[in-house]
Amino acid sequence: MRKKFLYLFILGASLGLGSCGKDFLNITQIDKLTGNNYWTRQADVDQYMGGIYSTFREATMTNIFFPASGDLRCAPTNRTSATSGAGRDYISLLRQNDLNAIMSRTSEDVSNNFAYFRFPRITQWNNFYKMVQNANIVIYQLENKDMPFLSEDMKKSYKAEAVFLRSLAYFFMVRLYGDVPYYTDVNTNPLPRTNMFTVLKNLSADLDATYKDLPWTYDDPSVVAVKAMRGAAMTLNMHINMWVAGLGTDDKTVLYQKVADLGKELMEENGGAYALLDLSRTKEIFKGRTKEGLFEIVQNFNYGESFHLSASYSDYVLHAPNKVTTKSYIYYDPKFMEKMYPPTEDDQRKVYWFDKDIYSTNGDFQCLKFSNVFMEEGEDNNPDDNQMVFRYPDPILLRAEALAELGKDEEARTVVNVIRTRAKAAPIRDSGDDLKDAIWWERVRELLGEANFFYDLVRTKKVINSEYTSAPMSVAAFNSGGWTWPIDKSARTNNPYMQLNNYWN
Repeated sequence: MRKKFLYLFILGASLGLGSCGKDFLNITQIDKLTGNNYWTRQADVDQYMGGIYSTFREATMTNIFFPASGDLRCAPTNRTSATSGAGRDYISLLRQNDLNAIMSRTSEDVSNNFAYFRFPRITQWNNFYKMVQNANIVIYQLENKDMPFLSEDMKKSYKAEAVFLRSLAYFFMVRLYGDVPYYTDVNTNPLPRTNMFTVLKNLSADLDATYKDLPWTYDDPSVVAVKAMRGAAMTLNMHINMWVAGLGTDDKTVLYQKVADLGKELMEENGGAYALLDLSRTKEIFKGRTKEGLFEIVQNFNYGESFHLSASYSDYVLHAPNKVTTKSYIYYDPKFMEKMYPPTEDDQRKVYWFDKDIYSTNGDFQCLKFSNVFMEEGEDNNPDDNQMVFRYPDPILLRAEALAELGKDEEARTVVNVIRTRAKAAPIRDSGDDLKDAIWWERVRELLGEANFFYDLVRTKKVINSEYTSAPMSVAAFNSGGWTWPIDKSARTNNPYMQLNNYWN
């Protein structure tokens, strides 16, 4: 009974409905919603769609997913006295990209194991494919079932939402595993893995065809940034094209121009739906559902639910009075921190996102971006902040990066300096390769802790360069798939075509 109650809370929270009444509690289990007795009212569509958001939350926020895959891997992070002992050396192993060593110590009966952090869940793509399958069901029903209770515009919007969620699941899988089996209909017959660039190009085409059917934002503030919006779909499309441009062999000019055009449309045509907030409002930004949020995973202590303790970056970079620990779990290499935030340069992010110990190496370091604390004194929990998936500075900086790659330096400087101006930092005046480098570092300092660092290293191939990470990957490892995650052997079940990622075998 308790599990059912928690499931209902999570599903309600996924749509931001926790404070909107009790109707969301009348939910049928998702695997019972596909018969002819369903899809008879708009609430059925909303509930089924809500299950897809819930599955995304299950895939990412019940384990160390975001910190391990995006923030700590190949990062210049170091353990503090609060993480002494073999049970915490996963931090060092992530830095060294030694995923096999981590996976060998996840069993309950292994001494000094990492079972608590649930690393194996990152290697299991079941929940992402559940997202894909259920999104495909929504699309099929919208296209094939008579739904007189929905207008044509509503059908288009629901389809665009399903396409966004399906594309999001595939994009996350591509960044994790490389090639993946690719399903776009309700067929679930076994398929071999499809080349990741084919998958990404198809995702981009799907988003091109549907993103304008999503609203820029919602009148209901409880679902802003929590439910799919046009800006989220555009940002996802920009990331997809930057991934193809960075790692593929297609005409990069076409891809960068598409990213630049999407970024321009997003910034100049959103009608005030999105905006950068003053950094003095940092707590509002990361609590979520503001004009700066494009897509977030919501949590709310007031409704009795929170992410797994290991799931949030804040767990590793806070200490008392923000956490019960007296020391943070990690700190960054001083050289890296000084490159990111030069000590002699003004930057309001240093003021609002860090404290006086920004360059500390003894465990006093904290990153205060995520510090909305709503808990009992002495309780070991993370701040009550949403998990940022896409935040408005992200596509702004992708646009600047694409413009720099196109050689449009003046326009690129104008765009990146939108972020610098908000931080009251000196404008970037570089050109050429120096400008590209400056924009990359701007992404690092602006998006630190939001699970972008490793993926930006990979798609730009900077992961093999010691100037950008003190734990670089070798060229041979990178070319052999060392940037991927292992795929759990359960993927072979009932699929004779399946091959795992050989690098990790």
